Amino acid sequence: MINPSPAFYNAPSIKLASLLTANSCFDRVFFANSGAEANEGAIKLARKWGQKHKDGAFEIITFNHSFHGRTLATMSASGKHGWDTMYAPQVPGFPKAELNDIASVEKLIGPNTVAVMLEPVQGEAGVIPASREFMQALRALTSRHNILLIVDEVQTGMGRCGTLFAHQLSDITPDLMTLGKGIGGGVPLAAMLCTESVACFEPGDQGGTYNGNPLMTAVGVAVMEQLLEPGFLPAVLEKGAYLRAELLQLCQQHGLQGERGEGLLRALELGRPIGAQLMDAARDLEPFGLLLNSPRPDLLRFMPALNVSHAEIKQMITMLSDLLLQLK
Repeated sequence: MINPSPAFYNAPSIKLASLLTANSCFDRVFFANSGAEANEGAIKLARKWGQKHKDGAFEIITFNHSFHGRTLATMSASGKHGWDTMYAPQVPGFPKAELNDIASVEKLIGPNTVAVMLEPVQGEAGVIPASREFMQALRALTSRHNILLIVDEVQTGMGRCGTLFAHQLSDITPDLMTLGKGIGGGVPLAAMLCTESVACFEPGDQGGTYNGNPLMTAVGVAVMEQLLEPGFLPAVLEKGAYLRAELLQLCQQHGLQGERGEGLLRALELGRPIGAQLMDAARDLEPFGLLLNSPRPDLLRFMPALNVSHAEIKQMITMLSDLLLQLK
């Protein structure tokens, strides 16, 4: 019975759903296998809510440079350069606004608008946080127009930014949230959460062969219980501050442009397009390599394990500093 399908309840999925709702503003949970699936579920739920409550409204405002997944719908929702033509035509209904520009959102709202969807920190764009002021203005705007606010926390959720969910940094309550990556600690697990007032799926509307299976959700329970341990999330914030200080020191030493981020999701602005060179050189270091990530040519992104130590951060910084000297 490792895979009874979501047609049947299982104890680990109920426990994980209960932990998620008890520690968030949401009431219902739909489990999936990947962040893209969770985002597809959020898109479907928002559109069904629009059919029932907004005269068929279906458009979801998203943002330039955003990333929501690799299915056709989530690629269309994304604002990643070049994705509008890669598998054209796109799925319609995703007008694009500019992050941290509330006027750009307001001017796109029309009779067909059902929701706004965003990452609290745009990861693939180069770790660009939505400001607290913008998030609060966005919540007020969507409430005023009776449209839904969806937060894609596939990358930012599960303690990554120092709070359980990154939207909590802005003290707002969204209508829907998606989770992936960290929720499974490395195994295929994701979730879409919503408030009771938005929960309009009927049995059979949404499903999936492996969704919410007891093996994956048992892992999710273990992850969630670790995150909720006293002192764990404050330690993430403290280590994020330490990483920030070390990255700023690198900037001073090597004339780099700066760093940004939240918690243990951070970026180093290199000032020149050497990201790929650094990645290749770091991987081939002896006696062991260093794995780096460069979502933009002039930038490195850092997402270490949440239980990373100060010594491990310092070791990474030392190795990276040596590489920067070599590339001068």
